[in-house]
Amino acid sequence: MNRFLPLWIGLLVLIADVATKYLTHHYLPLIGISTFLYPYGGIAVFQDFFGIDFSINHHINTGAAWGLFKQYQLPLLYLRMGLLFFLIVFATRFNKNSKWDIPFALIIAGAIGNILDYFLYGHVIDMIHFVLWGYDFPVFNLADSAIFLGIFSLFFLSKADSSNGTRCNKI
Repeated sequence: MNRFLPLWIGLLVLIADVATKYLTHHYLPLIGISTFLYPYGGIAVFQDFFGIDFSINHHINTGAAWGLFKQYQLPLLYLRMGLLFFLIVFATRFNKNSKWDIPFALIIAGAIGNILDYFLYGHVIDMIHFVLWGYDFPVFNLADSAIFLGIFSLFFLSKADSSNGTRCNKI
C-alpha cells in the first residue's frame, strides 16, 4: 500500500467535511426556522425508499454525540483536542499494523473536522438526516461518519486479526 494513501484519504475526508459544513452553514436555514421544506426545514434527497427517508438539514450541536453534555462545551473541546493528540501520537509512533492506517486516518480527519467547527462556528454543524422505518435518527455530518467508519474498521480488523491467530500490537 502507498504509505501516503491514508494521508490523502484523511485530507479528502477533511476537505469534504469542511466544504459540506460551509455550504450548510451559509445556504440552509436552521431546523425549525423554515418548516415548509421537507422534513423539519430540510431538503429531501429521497422519501420512503423501502421505508427510509433521507434529507439534508441544518442543525447545530453544542455538545458531544446526540447533543450530550452541551452545557460543558469548552471542557468537551479540551477533551476532544487531548484525545486527538493522543490518537495522532499512537497512530504515528506506536501503530505497527499497517492495516490500521486508513481507519486511523478516518478517525483523525473526522475529529479534526469537528474540532475546527468549534473555532469556525462556535458549535458543530450537522446536516445528514435519516428517518429509518419511523425512527428519527439524530442528525450527523461527514466527520461523524468518518469517525464511525474508522472505529468500525478497527474493530473489524482487530477481530479478524485475533481470529487468524495474529497478535495485536501492544504499546
